[in-house]
Amino acid sequence: MKIRVGFGFDVHRLVEGRELWLGGIRLEHEKGLLGHSDADVLLHAVCDALLGAANMRDIGYHFPDTAGEFKDIDSKVLLRKTVQLIATKGYHVGNIDATICAERPKLKAHIPLMQQTMARVMDIDEEDISIKATTTEKLGFSGREEGISAYATVLIEKE
Repeated sequence: MKIRVGFGFDVHRLVEGRELWLGGIRLEHEKGLLGHSDADVLLHAVCDALLGAANMRDIGYHFPDTAGEFKDIDSKVLLRKTVQLIATKGYHVGNIDATICAERPKLKAHIPLMQQTMARVMDIDEEDISIKATTTEKLGFSGREEGISAYATVLIEKE
């Protein structure tokens, strides 16, 4: 068995007038993330990590923000397509360890649904997805609630 590890990072600005999508679910919040798609930073970080592990460049290469077909797209579609892309090289997802950095909203209660949603999209076990949430103790752009970032490390496997 061959294994590879990948790392992903994403950040989007918080703005009024947008829905907030994280981990494939919609959260009630007065602001949402600005982006060409639904701007789900967690799913974007996971996509980048998966693509990087398979040495397949990054999310912007495969799903450019200049392409109309991806305007306002649900990031779960991008995640599903990413899993299909790495499968073309014989890889499947081993596990994911991710962290969301946001001052608000508080995310602990939403993490199980994020895990369920992502597991369903990627056709893997919920136990293979670890999601953590943290703040920056009111420091920096996320501490000032100007944006949200996410980090993801993944392991992919090939038989």
